[in-house]
This record gives sequence, C-alpha cells and structure tokens, in this order.
Amino acid sequence: MGCLFALFAGVFPRLALFIIWVARPVLVNSAFDSWIVPLLGIIFLPFATLIYVVLYVPGVGLTGWGWFWVILAGLLDIGHWVASATQRRQIPGYRGA
Repeated sequence: MGCLFALFAGVFPRLALFIIWVARPVLVNSAFDSWIVPLLGIIFLPFATLIYVVLYVPGVGLTGWGWFWVILAGLLDIGHWVASATQRRQIPGYRGA
C-alpha cells in the first residue's frame, strides 16, 4: 500500500498532500504553524510541500538529508513551472506578456 501511495504522490502531489492533510491532519499541523503555508504549498510548490510534511519530525525538524530532498523536490517544482511556460510560448497565436 505504501508503494501505491508513493507512486500516486509522484504523479499527483497536490491530491496526495490534500489526502494527507485530511487523513492525518496532525502531520501537517506539526510541520506548519498555520493553515496558509500548506495551502500556498499545494498551489505553488506541491511536491516540495509534500516531501517536507512526510520527512518532518516533530520536535526535531528536518536533518541534512531531509533538507536535501526538500530542495530537490523544490527544484522539480520550479522545473515544472519553467517547462510549462516554455511550452505555452510554443502555442500558435499565443502572445505572452
């Protein structure tokens, strides 16, 4: 079941983070002080926020390798934004700002 969730989270990180937030709100509440930061994470950096919530240890935070994975996930999120912008410019008739 864990492998199925990992595969699901890799494909749909926004939905996976939302499911964790609904099913285990203690994980998200211990990782963040308010509800606005995870909500912004779902919108802008879903994979990095998901990895942060999964790797966060209450009372300890993240260790060196935990930050490595969060930064790597953040770079993947940013890469997705850049690829989307690049592909959007290739649409015939699109006039960007």
